[in-house]
Amino acid sequence: MPPEPSTPSARVTPVPAQPGDVDAIHALRRSLEDWMADRGVVQWPRGSLPRERVATQVAAGEWWVVPDGADDGRPGGSARALAATVRLLRADPDFWGDDTTPAVYVHGLMVDRRRSGDGLGAALLDWAAAQGRDAGVGLIRLDCRTSNPALRRYYEGRGFRAVGERDFGTHVNVLLEQPLGGDAGS
Repeated sequence: MPPEPSTPSARVTPVPAQPGDVDAIHALRRSLEDWMADRGVVQWPRGSLPRERVATQVAAGEWWVVPDGADDGRPGGSARALAATVRLLRADPDFWGDDTTPAVYVHGLMVDRRRSGDGLGAALLDWAAAQGRDAGVGLIRLDCRTSNPALRRYYEGRGFRAVGERDFGTHVNVLLEQPLGGDAGS
């Protein structure tokens, strides 16, 4: 996902995703896949996250959402619109291998393009870092494709540093981490 313009961090309190959020999470991901593909950004290829995988991850308690306040309380029980999402893990062998260093791992950080520039991405990173500190872990970790230098610069501008790469055969991801001694933006 491309970086947001540099703005002060908004304060957010994500809520755990519910089964009714699966379609909204998947739709947000698809819209961002399309947006990136239309601009030549190589991060999430179209269709790379099946709805069924999102449903499994939501059921496992991995997804957190920021509802779009303008759409809360929709009549008829229809799905709520989402301003942003983040997926948190306590281990990430798919990207970090058998590294057992206590950390919080960030995936699925998405901000609806209508909310771009609101500081939601930075706020979610701050929130994820706070979750890690509250859990007593010393690191926050994430990754991005090496083919997305703008996103890497965004994360490095937020204090993350590259510590390795993971070659998946079809693409390579850079692995980034940040100690959790202070705010994620420090």
